[in-house]
Amino acid sequence: MIERMRITKFGHASVRLEHDGAALLIDPGMFTQPEAMDSLTGILITHEHADHWTPEMLAMSDAPIWTIAAVADQINAASPELGERITVVSPGESFDAGVPVTVVGEQHAVIHPDFPRIFNSGFTVDLGGTKVHHPGDAFEMPEGPIDVLLVPAGAPWMRASEAVEYARAVGAPVNLGIHDRIYTDLAHGVLEKQMEAFLPGNGQRYVRLTDGSDLSLG
Repeated sequence: MIERMRITKFGHASVRLEHDGAALLIDPGMFTQPEAMDSLTGILITHEHADHWTPEMLAMSDAPIWTIAAVADQINAASPELGERITVVSPGESFDAGVPVTVVGEQHAVIHPDFPRIFNSGFTVDLGGTKVHHPGDAFEMPEGPIDVLLVPAGAPWMRASEAVEYARAVGAPVNLGIHDRIYTDLAHGVLEKQMEAFLPGNGQRYVRLTDGSDLSLG
């Protein structure tokens, strides 16, 4: 494990990734603690929903923002002054945000067949050889081996079995539960039991952290 690497779980789907001077925050939404915004060097946003970004959270930092076109349009409409900080990225693209980042996937998971699907792109971030994948609100498969999967733990668009199967399919040794604010601890306990029933046999483990806690890879 690299000593200068740090992975911190903040509210809901927000995770801060630090390595060798870079400090990226993914999805600073309505449940994110303000301290997550301190001294950022970059912000990544997967899609447009308010639990993944708000103008108020973005205004707490002057860090550059990388996101997809659909989100950039909404940010510009809500807070035009933030637009100067945005770089639009596309599925399949790789870019340098202080650490290498690859854009994965294009659409949000199906919430209901009668709802139009919105755009969503996850991010694979390379922290000095440790690859961390945040899918946003989707179960798109990243390319290549992943060391830490930030796996959605609860949402109106998913079943617990889908989270288990996604974790098994990606095959990351460490699976950190995110997207966890809207369901009860009892429900999360059920998911943990399911993860523990299936992942260890594949050499994998599932972790759920309290907000503000660091992930241990040891």
